[in-house]
Amino acid sequence: MGSSNICWGIEMGYGAIKALKIETDGTNCKVLDYAIINHPKVLSTPELDQTDAMRVALGTLVTQHDLSGARVAISMPGHQSFARFAKLPPVEPKKVPDIVKFEAVQQIPFPLEEVEWDYQTFVSPDSPDIEVGIFAVTRQRIAEQLSMLNDVGLTPDTATLSPVAAYNALAADLGFTDDTPGTIIIDIGTVATDLIIAEAGRVWVRTFPIGGHQFTEALVNSFKLSYSKAEKLKREAEQSKHARHVFQAMRPVFSDLVQEIQRSIGFYQSVHADCDLKRLIGLGSTFRLPGLRKYLKQQLNLDVYRLEQFKKLSFEGPRAGEFQAASFNMATAYGCVLQAFDQAPLRANLMPVQVLKDAMWKRKVPYFAAAAGIAAAAAGAMFIRPLLDSSAFEGAEKPGVIARVIRDAGTLASDAASQGVTDGAESDLAAAQIVGLLDNRALYTNLLDDTARLISLVESKAQALAAEDSRFAEAIADGPAISLMSLETNYMPGGAESIDRGFGGRGGQPGNTASVDERLAAIAGRSRVEMVGQFEIASNNLDVFMLDILEPILRDQIEREGIGYTITVGTQPWVVTSGATGGRGTAGFTSGRQPSSGRGGMVAIDPGRTPTSLGGSTNVDSLAPLVEPAEPQTRTTATVTVTWFAVLDQATNAAGDEG
Repeated sequence: MGSSNICWGIEMGYGAIKALKIETDGTNCKVLDYAIINHPKVLSTPELDQTDAMRVALGTLVTQHDLSGARVAISMPGHQSFARFAKLPPVEPKKVPDIVKFEAVQQIPFPLEEVEWDYQTFVSPDSPDIEVGIFAVTRQRIAEQLSMLNDVGLTPDTATLSPVAAYNALAADLGFTDDTPGTIIIDIGTVATDLIIAEAGRVWVRTFPIGGHQFTEALVNSFKLSYSKAEKLKREAEQSKHARHVFQAMRPVFSDLVQEIQRSIGFYQSVHADCDLKRLIGLGSTFRLPGLRKYLKQQLNLDVYRLEQFKKLSFEGPRAGEFQAASFNMATAYGCVLQAFDQAPLRANLMPVQVLKDAMWKRKVPYFAAAAGIAAAAAGAMFIRPLLDSSAFEGAEKPGVIARVIRDAGTLASDAASQGVTDGAESDLAAAQIVGLLDNRALYTNLLDDTARLISLVESKAQALAAEDSRFAEAIADGPAISLMSLETNYMPGGAESIDRGFGGRGGQPGNTASVDERLAAIAGRSRVEMVGQFEIASNNLDVFMLDILEPILRDQIEREGIGYTITVGTQPWVVTSGATGGRGTAGFTSGRQPSSGRGGMVAIDPGRTPTSLGGSTNVDSLAPLVEPAEPQTRTTATVTVTWFAVLDQATNAAGDEG
């Protein structure tokens, strides 16, 4: 790792490489150097070898500027990476990493072993919800970038996404807080546009494929120019006397850009109905196109600004004026440096851990060589002294206490053998079984994934039923249908101990003894993990909720292949701990079922009469009037303890006992 207070931030763009060298004292940032290495042709030019062009530009950078002795932080283009956002279910903070990993599997369109990924949570002061941003890039893509940097002798310490770096630059420089007006940041690159929304302590990112390349293509098609001449015309449009005609030619692309921005804003507002977006800040050279700011302001009805310079960066020297003019292209490089200094609000680092380890050891090799030389010299200097001490020791008389201690030890060993305490002891493998679980560390991660999947599936099914039954919809109107209050795991090594907890009859009634014996026999002697979850259930009819929703999912739907254990559920896996018990036949949703024997629909008999039958000839007056069911109360909750077992298979069994 380079100097801890000096860092180069590098953006490897399609139009140019932008680099910024900054020194910090912990509070203030001072620009020591900067570079903008323009590619002879933008990398979107047809038939251009992008990799060779990038290597040439990187070679120019390291040749013209001193990058030694400093940290290096780079950015990955938004269109070559992934940024996904989701709301997390209500869980304890220590469970967030496991839930985020589950979300990452769902959100990232590649297997996790093929990507480098990181995440960050967002909490709004006005909302109890926790949101997570998941950022990822394929290992192949980042390996290509690191290979080009390695060819010129650079190994970065930090790698992040371009939209994340752009947000960090503006958030730090403009002092974003939870009270900052809702801000849209638009960074129009060569082949894509990064859109970042910062509002109420939250950040949301979307990248769409409209950039400077599309504007250039519009000029190629309108004026029948070569790509290079059209690119030059676009860059000089602001000073050209034909600016109005250039703008008219590019107007369809302006329209497409506005539509994508409006789609992004619309989606964000659909997820965050309370958002209040006030302004738009533009970055990048493309944002200097004539008429673009005015067009965006008219179409979006927002205040539109263009970044001209940074408030918290200082640069001294004859190039200060040039740096100020180039500031609007330096946001991403600036954000990379801030993250390397741990001064950025978003800290998603996608650098492969193995690359960082290899670089660290490589830098320490000279120190190891020096230490080895010092050790050799010290060993040579001390060689004579041990020889002298050894000679003196061999000639000395042995103290009598040594022989006495040896004699006493022999006597004690003989006594122990005669009493039979040195052999014949029975082995207790319980401790070995528990320690053996460390060989399969993924076990508890899978168990937590099962719990998360159980909650998600139950919530989804409950929401579906709520859409069909308004009474149940009222019960969960003010919160989730199921919430995890606590989760306890208990490793139970194979043996004959009792495991009858959770194997009684339904509804707390005695269960079927044969069924209980069957289940005990099925897992007797098997190593297993007992899972005891305490849930808060929102339902006006707890029996129906547990029997029709939670219990079938627990029995049949959270089972997966290749996880090293089998889910086993008892005859009665749930017990009501506190709150309303619901009960069979009480008012509430019925999941579309008709009342039947044992579940509601009972007729009350008038104790003052003795009817002979309940057939059609019975006098209706002999029956007590039916009582109208009570109106269901909203948000009726109960605390329910659910128990299930993860029975370990032979490959996972820590003790090695046969399954």
